[in-house]
Amino acid sequence: MSAIKSFGPGLVGDFRSGGFKKVWHTIDGNFLALLLFGMAIGLVVGAFGITYLLENHPLPLWGFFFGLIIASCIFVLKQIGTKSWEHYLSFVIGAVAAYIITALSPTEGNYALWFVFISGAIAISAMLLPGISGSFILMLMGMYRHILDAFKTFLSTRSFDQLLVIIVFALGCIAGAMTFSRVITWTLTRYRKITLSVLAGFLLGSLNKIWPWRIPSLWMTEDGRIMSGTVPDEQKIKILQEINLMPMSYPSDPQIFITATTMLLGLLLVFWLERMPLAEHKK
Repeated sequence: MSAIKSFGPGLVGDFRSGGFKKVWHTIDGNFLALLLFGMAIGLVVGAFGITYLLENHPLPLWGFFFGLIIASCIFVLKQIGTKSWEHYLSFVIGAVAAYIITALSPTEGNYALWFVFISGAIAISAMLLPGISGSFILMLMGMYRHILDAFKTFLSTRSFDQLLVIIVFALGCIAGAMTFSRVITWTLTRYRKITLSVLAGFLLGSLNKIWPWRIPSLWMTEDGRIMSGTVPDEQKIKILQEINLMPMSYPSDPQIFITATTMLLGLLLVFWLERMPLAEHKK
């Protein structure tokens, strides 16, 4: 958050007084470079490994993510220390808010450029919070398909209109990141325990979205139509809303043992990382 917050008009003064070296230090360039490198590796892993697991072993994979989120929620709560009623209330508010967001159905979008800008700002802000997906927020706003089509159309036709949509969306993301990072940093500085309580609640509430045993109830076809009911096996879809089931009610093999095992592995991984002797990052 601090690295993102450092982007602003003040960088102009840093460049004039100390050149690129001072700008690099101000934005903590080494940290951001490593972060972006890790994100790039994550994209490659996601494009191949995660995609393969989602298509062939979805239940164990979601079980692993479920364990990761539970352990992360516990980890954040441990950072609070002594808790009061304000922290418990903040935790509940965060959990309820995240649950409501993940349970909402998509709406029809507004393709005006001002709304594209707002969509980018809101989506990137959601990505800065734990447990909330930026792409899911775009779906709720009815803008996911519009933004995706703009990228795909521009790559194939080099259309200026589609490029304009992409630029406005990117500007919205930049504005949202610069603004919301300052808000989160300010709240962590002034109201650290309450902010951590809300973020832990977000993690707990988001578990609704990654419960392993679920079936689609609302989905989007390749041509952008929103449908409900039984999904044809051969059709490629984008799932928008799902119904959570108990393992015994799952229509196919629930794979309870292997899913519970990967869930436990996710829990243990976070606790193991927590205990690793890592040096505190210093800017």
